[in-house]
Amino acid sequence: MAQRKTKTKELDALLDAIDAAGNAEEFEVEGHKIAVSNLNKVLWPGTADHEPVTKRDYIRYLVQVSEYLLPHLKDRPLTLIRYPNGVEGKKFFQKHWEHKKPEFVDTIMLYSEHSKSDGEFITCSNVATLVWLGQLADLELHTTHTRTNPEPDGKKLGTTFTGSVANIDSSLMNYPDFVVLDLDPYMYSGKEKKGEEPELHKEGFEKTCEIAAALKENLDKLNVEAFVKTSGRTGLHIYVPIVRNIEYDMVRSIAEVIGRHLLKQHPKEVTMEWSVSKRTGKIFFDHNMNGRGKTLPSPYSARNSVEATISTPVDWKELPKIYPTDFTIWNVPKRLEKKGDIWSDILEHKNNMEKLKKTTE
Repeated sequence: MAQRKTKTKELDALLDAIDAAGNAEEFEVEGHKIAVSNLNKVLWPGTADHEPVTKRDYIRYLVQVSEYLLPHLKDRPLTLIRYPNGVEGKKFFQKHWEHKKPEFVDTIMLYSEHSKSDGEFITCSNVATLVWLGQLADLELHTTHTRTNPEPDGKKLGTTFTGSVANIDSSLMNYPDFVVLDLDPYMYSGKEKKGEEPELHKEGFEKTCEIAAALKENLDKLNVEAFVKTSGRTGLHIYVPIVRNIEYDMVRSIAEVIGRHLLKQHPKEVTMEWSVSKRTGKIFFDHNMNGRGKTLPSPYSARNSVEATISTPVDWKELPKIYPTDFTIWNVPKRLEKKGDIWSDILEHKNNMEKLKKTTE
């Protein structure tokens, strides 16, 4: 308990320093000096109902929720999605880190099938790295479904992640912690420009929640426990925690069969079509998010919406009452203070794979 109080005092002092800082400052975080700049720069423009969010606000958010966010980032390679001029400006993805980095930033070398070489990936295990990522305007924190830590269910798997595809195939990086079921509404509001993805609107999200409830009913019949979070954009992410004893290819097949069954039950409401034009008016079930190397925003990651929404774990019973814009940089810290992280023990609820394999028969 004493250690927690000390940590809380340190974080409170850091939050006070962030509030008092000018446009540029050097913060001391966990014994490290971190230079930050453009703290007053607006990264999310805000709306009539939501204030604009500056870099100062974003870094403050990361510090506030660090106790809850870091466990979901730890040991998972990150894909950085950076918006130097905010969410209305251009973005770029950064999987490999090829520059000098601070000593407190952890990385891991992984073999890339795309480049046919080893690459250095960022991982995030401390508050200092969160502040540094905020300074880089990494506004979305996307993680893999795999961990580099063998505990507790990957002790028999390899820990050599470099050199060849064969090494990756036999390693922890080929055995995910989750089957991920991604639901996206392709129901258009009518305000979108030609070629744009559907924007968030109530009818589309309500239908997504209805389909998610039907999906949960199917999983319940299999005695499979699943967790749900808002994507922070228009849809929902359902995570099924699994023992790390099956490879990505099988995990993807399981997700596909679950989707095909849902599609058979709800053919007028669900689609698995790869062609965007064929998804219109339906909820897209994306089983391909279970491919090796795929990433999704971490729980409590911000998203690139003007409202500065957060991808937020919710109770299943909350689904009929919520809307993605209910969860923003401004109010998620208060929710966490009140409810805690309802996904804090998700890895303690891993499903027996024998149950899920039945779905592929």
